[in-house]
Formats: sequence, C-alpha cells, structure tokens
Amino acid sequence: MAVPSPLPPRDGVNATRLRLPASGWETAQDYVLHRFGHVDPEGIRARFARGEVVAADGTPLTPATPLNAHDDLWYYRDVPHEAPLPVEYDILHRDERLVVIHKPHFLPTTPGGRFVQETALVRLRNELGIDDLVPLHRLDRATAGVVMFSADPATRGAYHLLFERRAVTKRYEAISALPPARDHADDDAAAWLDRFPLVMRSRIRKDKGVLRSLTEEIPTAASGRAAGARVRRRKSNLSHAGANAETRIEVLDVGRSAGTLAGAPVVRFRLSPRTGRTHQLRLHLAALGLGIAFDPFYPDLLDAAPDDLARPLQLLSRSIAFTDPVTGEHREFVSPAELQERPA
Repeated sequence: MAVPSPLPPRDGVNATRLRLPASGWETAQDYVLHRFGHVDPEGIRARFARGEVVAADGTPLTPATPLNAHDDLWYYRDVPHEAPLPVEYDILHRDERLVVIHKPHFLPTTPGGRFVQETALVRLRNELGIDDLVPLHRLDRATAGVVMFSADPATRGAYHLLFERRAVTKRYEAISALPPARDHADDDAAAWLDRFPLVMRSRIRKDKGVLRSLTEEIPTAASGRAAGARVRRRKSNLSHAGANAETRIEVLDVGRSAGTLAGAPVVRFRLSPRTGRTHQLRLHLAALGLGIAFDPFYPDLLDAAPDDLARPLQLLSRSIAFTDPVTGEHREFVSPAELQERPA
C-alpha cells in the first residue's frame, strides 16, 4: 500500500519520498548529503535549514534531526525548465470520478526522466485543479490515444481492480508498411490475408535500464498454454515460464498511404491485447515482419534523434470499454484521432 505524502502536489508534481536507513550516519541531513551531495550540497543544507524537508506527519526535519528519528522523509524536487511540447491533449470525458483524454503522440503520460511538467498528468492537474488526479493505466510517450485518470480517491481502488483483473477491453490500431514481397495493395490480397485474424503469444521480458523488451524462448513443456499460465513438471515444484503476452491481430484495410509515406503500400491493423507487457504490440507486429511505421525500436534500434513530429509512431489506443464498478453501466471511450499513414 502506498504511503500517503504529508505534502500536497506543487505545480502538479508530487513531493518525493526518500526511505532512510536505520544507521550509518548521525543525522538525516548527513545521509541525504551522502546520497545527493554531489549534485547540490548547499541546496540540500538550505532546504533543511528552511524546514522544507518533512517527516511522515509533516514535522520539518532540521540539520540536527537524528537519522533514526524517522523512517522516511519528503521534499520537493527542483524541476528544471522544460521547453513546451508542441502537442495538446483533448478531454473526452470528465465527471466526479473519471477524466478521460486523447493523449497525442510525444506527450508522456506521467513524469519521468527529462519530462515532468510536460506530461499529461501534470498538465491536467494544473488545468483542472485536481491534485488527486492519477492515471489508471499508461501509454508510451510515442503512442497516442485514450488514457483514463481517476479523480476520486474513494473509488480509485475499484477502477484499478478492473485493470488488474483484465476486465477492461482495449482496442488499438496500427499502420505497417508492407515489404515489397507482400505488396498487394493494388491487387487481390486475399491469399496474403488468409492468416488473419490471428493470435500472437510470446514471452516478453523488459529489463530495467534497457530500452527494448526482449522475447524469450518458451520451453516445450509450456508451449500452447494460455498467456500467463503456470506449468509444472511431474515430480517437481519448479514452475516453468510459458507465454505472458497475447494479442489478437486483425486486418482492417490495405491500401496506399495517405500520409508522408507518399503512397507506399500499407496495412491497418486492429490490435486487441489480452495482456499489457511493455512494447507488446510493437514486438508482436515486428515478429510478423510488419513492424509499425516509424518505430525507432523494433525491429531495429535506431540511433537516438530529436522528435520528428511529421513521423509519429503509427500506433493508436482507439478505445477502452468496461462495466463501471460504481454505477454498473457499460462505458466506452473512443479516440476521434486517425493515424496519418492510414490507407487512402
């Protein structure tokens, strides 16, 4: 369970919590200087002197507060200046419990790395004046589409449970360029399309600090199992990893790109994920030889480059649908956006 912060969000950004060790330094300030003194030692000392570092009950810590007096401390990070991102979200729905937006490409959902103020969460908190706003799920910065936020702490758990139990139906759309050998955009593509719809299952691993997710080999004993199923060998209590990622892939249409691909043959897919592994949809299409247009990670990792607003990743969270746990009504939220490279 999350430990509540004694400090409210400031400028839409939560205070930072730091866990303190039980021993090793005389004061809490000494420990913080050990951890972060290489960055701004005088700034750290000034915060303690001004009473801007607080304990769980809101009591200010002083430069002399013993290390073992508290288990945690909270403080506000200094937020560096961020150049505004030239993209805007659209609010699709707002009531006392939920806020739903269409998030554009290039806008992060939540703070992280070099983006703090320029995120959907912080922008919304500042615009709507809702400090308790939190996302119920996330989209990659590169992905556009529907994102839902909780505005009411009293009902938040019920909506989180929907996602934990996979009781939310998600639909995505993606555009892939057809390789030359599969260029059937102007003739009968029936033979090539026979394999769709299909369900992709794989085992995906995402390591901390590594940009790309990896596809792991599935042991023979675990193959064919439903995503996430546990498999046990006879006379053994060891579990063996089967698939943990599953996506249904359907073809919506095939044609010539209406965007910057200048008439190149493309296919538009509907993607229905049963699971939500990092980069799952991008990996599954790349595994079919149909990597999503303008994807800098899959199938090949490209060199880091500035955002190219003319070439956004062609992946869109089209809709989410669920039975509302508070009212019992069916609810569906749909993005009005269209992927720019869709077939004409």
